[in-house]
Amino acid sequence: AILWKDWIVFKSKNVSATLSAIVGPLLYLIAFGWGLGRAVQVNGTGYTAFVIPGIIAMNSMTNSFNFIANDISISRLYGKTFEATMMSPVRIWVFTLAKVTTGALRGLYGAAWILLISFLLHQGFRPDAYFILVLVLNCCVFSTIGFLTGLLIQSHADMSRVSSFIITPMSFLCGTFFPLDRFPLFLQRLFEILPLTQAVNGMRQGFHSVGSWTAPVVLCIYFLALLPLAVHVCRRTE
Repeated sequence: AILWKDWIVFKSKNVSATLSAIVGPLLYLIAFGWGLGRAVQVNGTGYTAFVIPGIIAMNSMTNSFNFIANDISISRLYGKTFEATMMSPVRIWVFTLAKVTTGALRGLYGAAWILLISFLLHQGFRPDAYFILVLVLNCCVFSTIGFLTGLLIQSHADMSRVSSFIITPMSFLCGTFFPLDRFPLFLQRLFEILPLTQAVNGMRQGFHSVGSWTAPVVLCIYFLALLPLAVHVCRRTE
């Protein structure tokens, strides 16, 4: 029922949701794919092939996080519909899982458009099953983080601070636009544990059909650790 309600809302705002999901990444693809793609080589490959998986990982992160974090925070702080949902005969873990799934699906929807654009931009782009697996896990992890954020923040300003101090830095420091080996060694080790770094590395490996199990395992660990925490925080918020 929760997923169906979110689907009805999505259908009513399909055009605006699609545009907001693809405009930013499309600009990155044009600027970095066409602008630098033919002039720059990274680790022996063209920059376009290097940057496309990073942009898809970043896009799926931001869409999954932003949708669910805004949805939960608005329903709690402004619409005051969160309390009504909590009073309904819906179990907390069902509500949490449904909202996390909704956020992940929104991330996958935005990523699907970027995948299509990337295919048109770079004819050698052939995502495999490993690539899709890492993409799905990335959406699940950041949807769960967005759910927790929506439950914990107390104002719109708090949302801006979370984005400024967590989401935006990860967008640029997790190997999205340039290799991590450009950083000092201690920063490389720090950034390697971040979930977006694992997603970028996994998708980049899937792009070349040489995936290892490191990225899926790490992302699964993040998800399995965050989901029970999200259920616990939701129960306390209730």
